[in-house]
Amino acid sequence: MVLCPVIGKLLHKRVVLASASPRRQEILSNAGLRFEVIPSRFKEKLDKDAFATPYGYAMETAKQKALEVANRMHQTMGQLILEKPVDKQDAYRMLSQLSGREHSVFTGVAIVQCSSQDKELDTRVLQFYEETMVKFSELSEDLLWEYIHSGEPMDKAGGYGIQALGGMLVESVHGDFLNVVGFPLNHFCKQLMQLYPPPRPEDLQRGKHDSIPAVDAFEDLSNVDKGGPEPARRDAGSRPEKAEAGVARQATAEAEGNRTPETLPPFPTRLLKLINGFKVSKALFTACKLKVFDLLKDEAPQKAVDIARKVDASVCGMERLLDACAALGLLEKSEQGYSNTEAANLYLASDGDYSLHSFIAYSSEVTWNLFTHLELAVREGTNQHHRVLGKTAGDVFQDVPYRSPETQLQFIQAMHGLAKLNARHVATAFDLSGFSSACDVGGCTGALAQELAREYPRLQVTVFDLPDTIELAARFQPTGPQAAQIRFAAGDFFRDPLPAADLYVLCQILHDWPDDKVHKILDRVAQSCKPGAGVLLVEMLLDEKRQARGGLMQSPNMLLQMEGRERSPGEYQRLLEPHGFRQVQVARLGGFLDAMLATRVGP
Repeated sequence: MVLCPVIGKLLHKRVVLASASPRRQEILSNAGLRFEVIPSRFKEKLDKDAFATPYGYAMETAKQKALEVANRMHQTMGQLILEKPVDKQDAYRMLSQLSGREHSVFTGVAIVQCSSQDKELDTRVLQFYEETMVKFSELSEDLLWEYIHSGEPMDKAGGYGIQALGGMLVESVHGDFLNVVGFPLNHFCKQLMQLYPPPRPEDLQRGKHDSIPAVDAFEDLSNVDKGGPEPARRDAGSRPEKAEAGVARQATAEAEGNRTPETLPPFPTRLLKLINGFKVSKALFTACKLKVFDLLKDEAPQKAVDIARKVDASVCGMERLLDACAALGLLEKSEQGYSNTEAANLYLASDGDYSLHSFIAYSSEVTWNLFTHLELAVREGTNQHHRVLGKTAGDVFQDVPYRSPETQLQFIQAMHGLAKLNARHVATAFDLSGFSSACDVGGCTGALAQELAREYPRLQVTVFDLPDTIELAARFQPTGPQAAQIRFAAGDFFRDPLPAADLYVLCQILHDWPDDKVHKILDRVAQSCKPGAGVLLVEMLLDEKRQARGGLMQSPNMLLQMEGRERSPGEYQRLLEPHGFRQVQVARLGGFLDAMLATRVGP
């Protein structure tokens, strides 16, 4: 393994990736590199016309991003960012230009070595670039738009992801494939070898390793961590004969006297982050509960002592909480004090335009408690609402919704915040201009209805939900020109007829229920609409590996909270077809949700 000698020398150094790209993190992690991620705040506004070559622009951008983090953190390692489409039309423009043509993918990388003398930061910058030639096939309009509607181009450098669906567009690659994915690992390794040359053969006590040790060489890591002997390597077909056991003991003894940083396994950074993940969530929950982000919104930086006094907290405790939030990128810390980041103002302050404050509060007070019963849920195979709220999941969503009006309102506020994040994506996923009326079944506060009305001025929308929900939703009801297009109707979609409409919207409704109840809901919809009517499903769709895009914890979350589960597009299609809904289209939305549009055919 080319990086093994280098990794040993980096074990006692702080290595920072100045990029939030999950693809770069995966490439470097798979190479065995131990690092932390601190995204750069450098604004990519360099004048492209000022650079003679594309790679010159890429290298300078990478250098500036790396140096920004170096100056902020006093130690770092470089990164690069490629431009991404700003919208679907921009993605179409990019991909159309690439169709049938060969293009170059340039990656500029800056490695910044930092040292500090007399509190002054000293940096040494090493820059390089990698070029890979990629040729696209001739792309039809249908294929272009199908790929764009999948949503993949919107978060991929250059408008396509060669490692995913975008690989279907590529005819040939000449050069480093990983460079196109996001990081030129081979060139990076060679540069590291120059910075940190491996030990000379005469300095080694034993022969060098040409490859990564076999998996069974790390069978008992806990024993190694405790200082015990490292396990011997053995063949899969070996038998426990005395002669072989003696050889194993000898090999173990030799390895025990030769434990150097170069021979140790990679540090389990990702695993430790997973283990400590709950601490991150709790720090965020606590900061929101104490209204830290509200106090700092649109205000000058404040000291920990001032914030502590306003929320009746200890100064030392508040300072540690604020430092944690700053380390997470939620707050800015300066000599003047602490201040909100743009994301905190937008999402974490309770009055932000897209505030998730109520969702965080609900997660802290209800979901957190549910997850403490995950073991019981796994053993029993049932949700745990009866242990947390004293009610079953069916009672929670159908009868008296929650233990208290306060908890019910908190849930509705949480759903309102999430709906506002997704509403625009849902309203524009398909062309719905052919429908004159819509019914948003389980539409809660009407956040999606308002976006539908804004996008389609001739569309009349009815929000249908439980009576208690409609009553509480009055405080969220839309104002402005869209208000005249929207009305609210109370009822139970299991018991009452649905309002007549050309289009029925079921946004994150069906995943709450098992198949038999899903059929009851779809039967209600089918009874209420005529041929040609549509049903728009919005859910977190599972992929071919039965994983939810971005929703790592969604499967246990559904087990704990509801009777239902997430499903694949094929499973939803099979649920729709018996009720006359066919001609199914699928669109990948921004964020974690996806949409399916089906048309009612036949009588």
